[in-house]
Amino acid sequence: MRSSLTRRDLLAAGSGLAAAAALPALSGCSSLASADSDPDTLVVHTQLGTTAPGSPTYLAAVDLFHEENPGVKVKNLVNSDDLAQVYETSRLARKEADVVMVNLYDKTLAWTDVDATVDVGPYLDAWGLRERVLPAALADWTDDEGRVRAFPYFATNWPVAYNRALLDRAGVDSIPTTGDQLIAAARKLRAKGLAPVTVGGNDWTGQKLMAQIIQTFLSQDEARHVYSTGDFGGRGARRGIEYFTHLRDAGVFADKAQGLTSDSMNTQFNTEEAAIQSAMSSALAKVPDEVAHHTEVGGWPLADGAAHEGPTVIRAYTLIGFWISPNGVRKIEQVEKFLRFMYRPEIVARFVTESGRDMALHTDAVSTGFPLVGAAQRLGPEVSQVLLPDVYVPPAAAQSLITATSTSFTRGTTAAQVRAALESAYRSA
Repeated sequence: MRSSLTRRDLLAAGSGLAAAAALPALSGCSSLASADSDPDTLVVHTQLGTTAPGSPTYLAAVDLFHEENPGVKVKNLVNSDDLAQVYETSRLARKEADVVMVNLYDKTLAWTDVDATVDVGPYLDAWGLRERVLPAALADWTDDEGRVRAFPYFATNWPVAYNRALLDRAGVDSIPTTGDQLIAAARKLRAKGLAPVTVGGNDWTGQKLMAQIIQTFLSQDEARHVYSTGDFGGRGARRGIEYFTHLRDAGVFADKAQGLTSDSMNTQFNTEEAAIQSAMSSALAKVPDEVAHHTEVGGWPLADGAAHEGPTVIRAYTLIGFWISPNGVRKIEQVEKFLRFMYRPEIVARFVTESGRDMALHTDAVSTGFPLVGAAQRLGPEVSQVLLPDVYVPPAAAQSLITATSTSFTRGTTAAQVRAALESAYRSA
């Protein structure tokens, strides 16, 4: 399975326009002209800068960096979900940004291997920043060749949010911790005209929740094998798929979940149309105060015979990192100033306190202004952790898995058909 970006692509001669033509037409491709030859201008390609959680804190940090480093200018190029595609296009034209702020997922998994970005391990050591990184985060960002793909920065905590007021209204006495309890709660919620579990079955949020449910009967080593190879034929994976379809056909998920997105999922929960959602910490930070006040966080309910001791949550350290491009190596002194600044404890703490972000770095800061984020950070042995599959799914299979997810959330699709759709996503890649 190969990435869409190959070493031959990156080394091929030719004009920027010809290179760009090798990829699909894109909106917002002004970054093709983004490389700045000024050695004192650092070009940062980022997902922060508009509405993404942490954007105001990031922009304020950049302003402070300018005050402290008047000889260096940071130029931000902002993209959202299409950042990876836009970066690859600009890299083919040799006009890529110097630093890229993006997560480790899909296309980005191959960047270091094909020289689209560089191994930052030597810089972590030379700049004395390795000890600032949580060991689990460093492990997640290190590839099989021992290369550190990027400077870890944002992490995520992905629990399940339960609207206690809606559950009370429906006569649900306690937070469900088993599948049977969840099904019983769903029936009571539906009887009151409320959606039970809202989920973006047509995008990445549904794919993550389904992966979490499938891991109910898998150890972490078994889950790594399943999501690395696409082999869902083992007993544990098959039982997990059956558990998923059992919950789905019992009415646990919101109606027409296969057509919902992350935005519609968050809207349903935040407007109290739905009682439960599996939500990463950045979404928890956006829950309105009046809803957060009567919301509790916990794990996903387990079935009999589960491989875990408690309801499950996802924790991961690969949400955003600072990648250095080949162009960035040419401005490495300015890159060093910027990354040393962003790694300072007081800057890291601001993302926690001002934006409710979880960090991949050591910090004593607490998200007191974001009660659900803070509650998720305090979850202890009452929950069990499962894998975020992103770093194990081959890049070429990632989008196909989203399509398989929508099929899987369609009621009536059998467990065998779900398994076939998941395995087909790998074969087609």
